[in-house]
Amino acid sequence: MTIQRTSAEENHSSDTSTPTDKKITTKSGRWLWFWVGMSGIAMVSATAGALLAVSLSSTPLMQANLSPSEAAVFDGDRISGSGLRFSELTRPVNILVMGMSVLSSDVQNPPQETKGLRHLPQVNSFDGLADVMLLIRFDPEKKNLKLLSIPRDTRVNIEGHGRKKINSANVHGGPALTAKTVSNLLDGVGVDRYIRINVLGVEKLIDALGGVNVYVPKDMKYQDDSQHLYINLKKGQQHLNGNKTLQLLRYRHDENGDIGRIQRQQLVMRALMDQTLNPATLTRIPDILNVVKENIDTNLTVEELLALAGYGARTNRSNILQLMVPGRFSEKNEFDASYWIPNKNRIAQTMAQHFDLPTNRQVNNQEPNSLRIAIQDSTGDEKTNLQPLIQTLTKAGYRNVYIAKSWGEPLEMTHIVAQQGDHSSAETIRDAIGFGEVRVESTGNLGSDISIQVGKDWVKQLKSLEDSLQQ
Repeated sequence: MTIQRTSAEENHSSDTSTPTDKKITTKSGRWLWFWVGMSGIAMVSATAGALLAVSLSSTPLMQANLSPSEAAVFDGDRISGSGLRFSELTRPVNILVMGMSVLSSDVQNPPQETKGLRHLPQVNSFDGLADVMLLIRFDPEKKNLKLLSIPRDTRVNIEGHGRKKINSANVHGGPALTAKTVSNLLDGVGVDRYIRINVLGVEKLIDALGGVNVYVPKDMKYQDDSQHLYINLKKGQQHLNGNKTLQLLRYRHDENGDIGRIQRQQLVMRALMDQTLNPATLTRIPDILNVVKENIDTNLTVEELLALAGYGARTNRSNILQLMVPGRFSEKNEFDASYWIPNKNRIAQTMAQHFDLPTNRQVNNQEPNSLRIAIQDSTGDEKTNLQPLIQTLTKAGYRNVYIAKSWGEPLEMTHIVAQQGDHSSAETIRDAIGFGEVRVESTGNLGSDISIQVGKDWVKQLKSLEDSLQQ
């Protein structure tokens, strides 16, 4: 039986200009790797000791054979101390994380057990499309951790292959060409190390971590017999095991497409970070280690993993910033396929502000009257009066304020989300309204600079205001 993908799925999987680009990939699983990259950071503190006990080799988890010129793409300088300081991160480090979702039809010699099946199984390979890309900056000088998501459909120039989606760089030249492409996209940022993670074992990994407590934003139901993918989730707060978590991460029917999945992944990541860095995780080291060893390719050494682990464990959760490459969706018939079109000026601003890169482009702080502020009702009560909040913002000089659709998750505390990474403006807005928690994430309204996700603390604030007016 021959299994075929729809034309829509093929358009999202890769460009169609070369035979290599026509490899089949799993669209619905692409953004689950955004979580895997970050969960690796969260769990590495629990696995580092076991990794060190297993191997003291300088490249214990490396499965790729990089040529000298490919290896030279990455900064080979030490990132950790020596001697008794081997587990201490000594300088800022940029790690490129790639999530690989490879089907049996994507490889030249698929395993024998995958042949003759009536569906396309996943295989343990790193040679396909990079369905997720994430640049993570560990910065011991500023004591923070920054994650920059790179949408897989980002339109870039891949050296020697022309304009394509960035996810195909790994097919053409592995981690080295991908790192070069990422650097060119992001104003020349350096890439110190890489991690490639395969889809196999993810469900067991999540179970080894004890599952995750997360809010499912809406009912999700989907069936794809060709992949043996069956999704059936109900809206609401719940504890998800490995299988259910994968269903949430693989659901693809979102009004914002793949960007919507990035937003959901960031919510899941925060939940995972809050619960996996605890002593209970230590009891699951053997299970976690077995999954990681079989499905990871990295040029990080065990000692470097220990250094990253120690730093991640000490980083305050409020100092973890989640960003996304600024851009826009391509318009219908604008190109030969659908793309995420990067915004060069905003990328320059992001890299200068968060990755300490110099820039020749003018980077201006936005004035209050030019900021796009989205108000999202997350109180759980559709009758909540938001007008006093809008009036407060207007009086403070914010003229471009509008109501946008919320996630649906009721929040106890208001989140002031720096959607474009503008932490300073978010703090100023927080001071203007007098309540809420500032977060640098991409979970707000896509058209906004700042999204105010109004929680139940606004209801209390509003009641106090009304009471004072009655007196």
